[in-house]
Amino acid sequence: MNSKKPVIVYGASGYTGRLVCEYLREMNVPFIAAGRDGARVQAVVDKVPGVETADYEVVEVAHDVAALTALFEGARVVCNMVGPFIKFGPEVVQACLATGCHYMDTTGEQDWVLSAQENWGAAFAAKGLLLSPGIAQMYTTGEIAANICLESPGLDTLDILVLWKGFPTYASTQTIFTILKAKWYYLEQNKFLEWPSNTTFEVAVPGQHATALAVPWGGTSHPIWFKNDPRVANVKVQGGVTAREVMQGVIATQKMFDEQIKPLPIAEQEAQLTAIANSIQAAMPPRENPRINTSIDSVMASGPLGRAHCIIHGNCNYKQTGLLQAYSAYSLLQQAPRRAGFASACQAFGHRELLGILKSFGLVMEPILSVHR
Repeated sequence: MNSKKPVIVYGASGYTGRLVCEYLREMNVPFIAAGRDGARVQAVVDKVPGVETADYEVVEVAHDVAALTALFEGARVVCNMVGPFIKFGPEVVQACLATGCHYMDTTGEQDWVLSAQENWGAAFAAKGLLLSPGIAQMYTTGEIAANICLESPGLDTLDILVLWKGFPTYASTQTIFTILKAKWYYLEQNKFLEWPSNTTFEVAVPGQHATALAVPWGGTSHPIWFKNDPRVANVKVQGGVTAREVMQGVIATQKMFDEQIKPLPIAEQEAQLTAIANSIQAAMPPRENPRINTSIDSVMASGPLGRAHCIIHGNCNYKQTGLLQAYSAYSLLQQAPRRAGFASACQAFGHRELLGILKSFGLVMEPILSVHR
């Protein structure tokens, strides 16, 4: 394809894909908005504010390695928005590797992150390419807070809370139900240990008196990113949306899956979970409102003789995701990542740099940090 369009947003017809296109336009980065339904992609991109000033084109492409390889040829970065990634990610990663493109996605699936690391991490590193699943508010903003805590030496344990106010998009809902089939891990003394499937938390929410209901949220990518960090030995994550009734529904669905769906063959499990997910959220949710759609990333870090607590208050978590994706692509067009191969956003671009871009667009406050030694 045209090398003058160095970034490809695959899955641009979705909620997050549209936001990535929006921020690429604001950074003056030419892009291709691609998807399996060209008319649907065009209809979504047409609604991007100021799109008439963007340098872009819309391309329809089949979801197979050959077609994606042909599309990616001549590009440099692929932002993959097509999830659940454990189901649809391998073809995109293989096409990126074949064409020399950096790969990023927004995954919340711990099994996909581990699979990407095992199957393609070394091959991407050998080519100097970035393989970075999980560049998104629910993972990257919390990782930024964790790294701010770790600027104080001697802390080896991370207790992470990620909450946001809103309702999951169609793709996020599909992912939530897909990860019900997977094992979820936390990190204890540098080893992955499995969460019981019925684990829930009653958490204290920074900045308010009321508590909230949270779950391990599939384990998240944080334990994986810090697995080989010599500073860190233990990572546990709690997450969810602030609406208690939504979280009660998530917990009830997990219980129903364990009792009624898990005994079924895999194909039937997937069919039933997809049907349930479609019944909950099958339409494009409204654009985020910063007065309503707030986010909280809270990290308590501890060590034998030290404590640190970092809180990042933000808004519009999907906008945060779109901006993080667009900035990461923009950065990769300017310079090589700090770490090639399998790496998180903070490892590839720097946590202070990512915090700066989120602050500059008005999506997060200055972090609140307390350190005791």
